[in-house]
Amino acid sequence: MEELEMTLLEGEEKMDKAIEAYTRELATVRTGRANASLLDSINIDYYGVPTPIKQISSITIPEANQLYIKPYDKSSIKLIESAIFASPLGLTPQLDSVGIRLILPKMTEERRRELVKLVGKMEEQAKVNVRNVRRDLNDEIKKLELPEDDEKSSLDDVQKLTDKKISEIEEITKKKNEDLMSI
Repeated sequence: MEELEMTLLEGEEKMDKAIEAYTRELATVRTGRANASLLDSINIDYYGVPTPIKQISSITIPEANQLYIKPYDKSSIKLIESAIFASPLGLTPQLDSVGIRLILPKMTEERRRELVKLVGKMEEQAKVNVRNVRRDLNDEIKKLELPEDDEKSSLDDVQKLTDKKISEIEEITKKKNEDLMSI
């Protein structure tokens, strides 16, 4: 029975990690407000090492629709600028003597709907990840060769856990979509 409990705990941990990954991925989807996590996916080649922008600079939010990036090493400003240009964010960096200002344009209704669709795809992938963990858990439980009643009860527990995690994903998605559609 202890092996069963360990298997269930490991499965729940894997499901939680899938949800955390989904949450991190959602943070890169731009809402109407400035958020430093928009830059999380952008790395620059800093002395030969791919480095996230947030590790080599301070990022502040001077206004609701602006980010200000102030590199610790002023020689990296051009590298950061070109990395932002090359990124899929579609933002134009504005340089000054000490940093880079990013002004986020107002989102159109059409763009908001596109982002909601993108979030829907991300949500579906997160659900698939959780269901894959469920499948693996079910396989592990069947390998334990438990008495039939115990096996059925354990498989039911796995399904309840899966349902709970799927509804967490749906709740996270609902909040993100509300953020995207609010003006």
